[in-house]
Amino acid sequence: MKQISIKPFISAVALVATLVSPLCVATEVGDILEVGAAKVEEARVAQVRVDRIADQTDGLLQEFKQVNKQIESLRVYNSQLERQVSSQKKMMSELEESIANATVIERGITPLMISMLESLEDFIALDMPFKREQRLGAIEELSVNLDSARYSAAEKFRQILEVYDIESDYSQSLETYRAMIDINANGTEVEVDVLRIGRVALAYQTKDKSQTGAWNKGSGSWQTLGSEYRRPIDQGIRIAKKLSPQDVIEMPITAPETL
Repeated sequence: MKQISIKPFISAVALVATLVSPLCVATEVGDILEVGAAKVEEARVAQVRVDRIADQTDGLLQEFKQVNKQIESLRVYNSQLERQVSSQKKMMSELEESIANATVIERGITPLMISMLESLEDFIALDMPFKREQRLGAIEELSVNLDSARYSAAEKFRQILEVYDIESDYSQSLETYRAMIDINANGTEVEVDVLRIGRVALAYQTKDKSQTGAWNKGSGSWQTLGSEYRRPIDQGIRIAKKLSPQDVIEMPITAPETL
């Protein structure tokens, strides 16, 4: 039998193995690199996800802190509101009590105010006749206000006291004004300068200074004065107008009645 040599075959196999081995190694390295790259990409994606979650967590933490601050502010605000509500309830209770008391006081003060106006009207009617229409007009206006719901009882009482103060000031003041007076008691009024010195003297003088007179408390009428009073009355009018300095003047004064 003819023997076949296997050496060339072994050599061929060895040659093929030699040629194939580097190719296989290169393939394995490529696979490893691809796997590594995939892992790196997965790690990068995972890191991005982690960073996003971390950012979201930080945002939620900041929002949580902000909400806590708002809750604390609301807690303080609510506490303040509770104190204010408690104070307002107390004030309302006191106000209701004051209203109840004011109603009782108003029922008692209304008759007093009516009496005060009636007394003041009687006083003006008996007083010297200076600015009588103006003074009685003030009384009439107060009477109208007394029946009006527009003003409170306190305001009505204040208005009455104000008129009383004005009447009181007349006793201590000096003034002059123009007025139409029936000085001759014949129904004809004449324009004159009136001079009032407190409630002590009330005199007049015509514009041409031809006639001078004064109010006579005893007779309740105007009385013509002699020429000796023309200059003193004129001087008193000038003093009241602040055209002359204050000075002592002779005035016709009715002596008080003796009992």
